[in-house]
Amino acid sequence: MNSRERVLASLNHTTPDRVPVDCSGHRSSGMAAIAYAKLRKHLGLPPKPIRVYDPVQQLAVLDEDVLDLFGIDTIELGRVFAREPQHWADWQLPDGTPCQMPAWALPEREPGRWVIKSRTGRVIAQMPDGALYFEQTYYPFFDDPPHHEAIADAFAECMWTAIHSPPGPIVAGEAGRQALAAGARKLRAETSRAIIGLFGGNLLECGQFLYRNDGFLELLAGEPDQAHDFLNRLVEMHLRNLETFLGAVGSNIDVILFGDDLGMQTGPQISPSMYREFFKPHHARMWQRAKQLAPVKVMLHCCGGVRELLPDLIDAGLDAINPVQITCHGMDAAGLKRDFGRDLTFWGGGCDTRDILPNATPAVVHDHVRQQLEILAPGGGFVFQQVHNIMANIPPANIVAMFEAIREFRG
Repeated sequence: MNSRERVLASLNHTTPDRVPVDCSGHRSSGMAAIAYAKLRKHLGLPPKPIRVYDPVQQLAVLDEDVLDLFGIDTIELGRVFAREPQHWADWQLPDGTPCQMPAWALPEREPGRWVIKSRTGRVIAQMPDGALYFEQTYYPFFDDPPHHEAIADAFAECMWTAIHSPPGPIVAGEAGRQALAAGARKLRAETSRAIIGLFGGNLLECGQFLYRNDGFLELLAGEPDQAHDFLNRLVEMHLRNLETFLGAVGSNIDVILFGDDLGMQTGPQISPSMYREFFKPHHARMWQRAKQLAPVKVMLHCCGGVRELLPDLIDAGLDAINPVQITCHGMDAAGLKRDFGRDLTFWGGGCDTRDILPNATPAVVHDHVRQQLEILAPGGGFVFQQVHNIMANIPPANIVAMFEAIREFRG
């Protein structure tokens, strides 16, 4: 099998020729630029410009030599865009490593911090000195009275929705649609890797982006009519964008990625009944429409302990869940595979990034990864990915040990 066939076989719950592997195929499976610079040096690879693909999370563009070396089967649609030098500007990572940032999201220096501003000049993100990534500083509907008819305007003032990763700001209208379509066709012709199209379509998270976490949870609990009004308007906007996005790229991607972090370390942020009332109907509507528009599999990036929500997510039409945060309550890999493995692909759970990858020895990392593979791989329904991004403090020897365990398991 080639990479695309391998990923699709596993998504269809048939056993592929070997376990498919994702690393940097989307913005929650990537590698911090600081860690990536150290890894290239550790591997003795030739120097290349370190490009920060995701300004907020400080994730690197992984070069083709690394993708090939580690047998990566995925690629994100955005990687076909912003390849020319004029799209990038010189910057410096927090540890002093030279790098390049997207020219349209170049941070500005203020006393004690780096900031990113919206088009109106408002500071919407900051990286204080000593930090390793940016944090949100402005919540449009928390700081100002909400105007639900102006959600799109609020997005332009919010860190998570205003700061673009490649392809970066695309012009509106038909010219933008054609640019997306041309890029997707180009990438499809270039690679046999499975192509992931990042869409978003966040619901709970968009409320938290705009109202702040506490503000939106209070709205759900205390003002349900207002919460429903917000979500109804939000989903109509998402559906319009979905029609445009999949109309342009749907025939040339394999997986469409939605996002909504519904969990915490101790379990779901919201009860199953609240999920069913506020979010499940909207998820079902978006995911079913995506499958009507294009021959894609639907994946949800959803951090935390969400076991109690999985039956409803499956019923709403979900094909795959990521990152399978195995250190959270209820997220034991063996139990998940036993109870949900026939209906859901686990895209993640391959290596704990909270404790083991940063703190263990390479030998312990190797054995841990091998154990996770033995639990999750049989019968398909699994794509290897470490649990979320490889952070800046991960020793390069541990990254190599993780991929060496995969290579041995693959035979």
